[in-house]
Amino acid sequence: MTVVEESAPPREPFEALARQALRVEEEPWLEFVNGKPVAKARWDGTRGRIVEWLTRLCSQADPGNWLFAAQGLYVGSYRRGNARPDGALAPLDTFVGQGEWADPAGVLMVVEVTSYDEDTDRRDRVEKPRAYAETGIPVHLLIDRDTCEVKVHSQPDGVRYEQVVTVPYGKTVELPEPVGIELDTEPLKSWVR
Repeated sequence: MTVVEESAPPREPFEALARQALRVEEEPWLEFVNGKPVAKARWDGTRGRIVEWLTRLCSQADPGNWLFAAQGLYVGSYRRGNARPDGALAPLDTFVGQGEWADPAGVLMVVEVTSYDEDTDRRDRVEKPRAYAETGIPVHLLIDRDTCEVKVHSQPDGVRYEQVVTVPYGKTVELPEPVGIELDTEPLKSWVR
């Protein structure tokens, strides 16, 4: 993943660059987190399987919601940003008419599954939880494939999540309201590298 450390460009040129990158074979997913453009590794098959598993569980728990894979969101309360979580749980019509980058107002939970790249620690474990908390997204679920743990972030205070519950794969963890799902993480043990 490449991070540009210079002054952050405005959002509009970033979005044009992201649209152009989508036309390139083997392209990265571009995000604009904490005022910096970054490239996120594409999904591997296991990551896609994890998101599919969560999508099924979420729709079974509440058929009025869907876990939208890779929906771009505007994030950050005071820093302009765009993030593309692996999943955004929201009512079915939340993103209708919004395009590639959407207002996160109706999002109940975002999901990130760690990548196997050198920027995972900074991006997935530090910057994105902060951006999602600043945005006020109620629940952030991090499936950490390096540590074989699940972290449930909740109670955003506009700066960070006040509560973080960490469990190893194989345990059950509560995804708090407004999600309200008991998540049995046992299947994640089958999807470890």
